Amino acid sequence: MKRPAVFFDRDGVLNEDHGYVYEISKLKWIAGAREAVKAANDAGYLVFVITNQSGVARGLYEEHHVQALHEWMAGDLARIGAYIDAFEYCPYHPNAVIERYRKVSHRRKPAPGMITDLLERFPVDISRSILVGDKPTDLEAARAVGIRGLLFSGGDLAKLVRSVIDPKKNVSG
Repeated sequence: MKRPAVFFDRDGVLNEDHGYVYEISKLKWIAGAREAVKAANDAGYLVFVITNQSGVARGLYEEHHVQALHEWMAGDLARIGAYIDAFEYCPYHPNAVIERYRKVSHRRKPAPGMITDLLERFPVDISRSILVGDKPTDLEAARAVGIRGLLFSGGDLAKLVRSVIDPKKNVSG
C-alpha cells in the first residue's frame, strides 16, 4: 500500500540554519520541528529528510559528521515518539575543493535525485505527499517529481504541517 510522505529539507526547516551545521552542540531545532515530525508520523505519513551538504565537498566537515548528526537527531526525536523513515544527503558540489566530491550530482537539489531514490525504496503516494523547504531549489526538486512543495519561511513548523495533513484520513489506502 502506498502512503503519503512529508519530505523535509533540514537546515532552515528542521533546524536553524546558521551555516554548515554539522556539530550536535550547534544544532538548534526550529520551533515546532519535532512536533511536525510527530504529527506526520501520527497521521501515517512516511517522513524523510533530504539535505544538500556541500560542507563536505568544501572540506569543512566529513560525511561521518553528517551521519552522526542525523543519528543524534533521530535519537532526540525518539524521546517524543517521533521518527524519520530515512535521511538522505548530498555531499557533492560542482566547485568542491575535495576532488572526490567535485561533480554535478543528480542528488543535489534542485535536482530531484534524493527524492527519486527514496521513491524507489519506499511505497510513496506522490499525489498526497508534500515537501517542506526554505529555498526555491527545494521546491524545484519537488516539482520535478510532481510533489507539492511548501515554502517555509519561519514560525511554528508543526502548525504548517498540521494545516496540510489530515490525520483523520486513512493514509494506508
